[in-house]
Amino acid sequence: MPTLADLPPPEVQSDLEALRAHLHVTLPAKRLDENLLIATWNLRGFASLTREWTAGERDSPKRDLRGLLAIGEIVRRFDVIAIQEVKGDLRALRDLLKWLGPDWAFLMTDVSGGAAGNDERMAFLFDRRRVELSGLACELVVPPEWLTEIAPGAMKSQFARTPYAVSFRSGKATFIMVTLHVLWGEDSAERIPELSGIARWLAEWAQRSSNWEHNLIALGDFNIDRKGDPLWRAFTSTGLKTPADLDAVPRSIFCSAEGVGSGKFYDQIAWFEDEHGMPMLGMSHLRAGHVDFLPYVYRGVGLTKSAISYRVSDHYPLWAEFAV
Repeated sequence: MPTLADLPPPEVQSDLEALRAHLHVTLPAKRLDENLLIATWNLRGFASLTREWTAGERDSPKRDLRGLLAIGEIVRRFDVIAIQEVKGDLRALRDLLKWLGPDWAFLMTDVSGGAAGNDERMAFLFDRRRVELSGLACELVVPPEWLTEIAPGAMKSQFARTPYAVSFRSGKATFIMVTLHVLWGEDSAERIPELSGIARWLAEWAQRSSNWEHNLIALGDFNIDRKGDPLWRAFTSTGLKTPADLDAVPRSIFCSAEGVGSGKFYDQIAWFEDEHGMPMLGMSHLRAGHVDFLPYVYRGVGLTKSAISYRVSDHYPLWAEFAV
């Protein structure tokens, strides 16, 4: 049985060389004591793994070593990456961490209980050569009195998948990353109360954390349909802002052909601005973008986008670079 440590077959090596070349020209390089690279990625059903280089028709799960190696090449380009949809089965995550090596570590939640939680975890993977933990790890819980204050009938219960916050340090800069995966629901209106609750929680926390010179960054899958729609207004209702260079970026491999402005806005990286429009960050935002892995994986295999989504993901990673 092959492992990620083995020499890949020629067709897999060819894919990796093409992916590495793409990442080299589209992503910032890690620069010691100069920059910080954070990312968020909804990895579709990140759970078990078929330990074959390319899974066959009868193999289950469809995620294989070829797909996991592509995921690893992308993950290791960042300093900290928030991953959503990590499931109860950790086989793929364990193989990935072993391949990344001892310089990498992770923190994650337990699985979310209940049908709505979908057996999902929130996780952070980070490069210990570049960042270190600075002491805080917690889940966000809504105070009981908010359950009726946010909106009539809103937030009748806690978050289906509890947002997860962890603090990190890079040089002298400290920052809190909050990752979440908003419940999809039967229609988009069901997401508004949860987005409103998250926005309020983060706004109050940002005011407290700024007293301690912490930078607060929210990132994850917010399941927002379009900029300016009711979901977007709920998300930004307390001052959260997103970098403009993410406005034209597709979030899903199924949206990329629709053209600029017509894709979904599911995944976000956001922070707060003050009354003068200045970011409430001690770090300067430099640029942001996404990783389009689709042309560089499973080339020549003839897989559909749907098939690739189960092997790599249906979402693109989003990233942001900061000066530290």
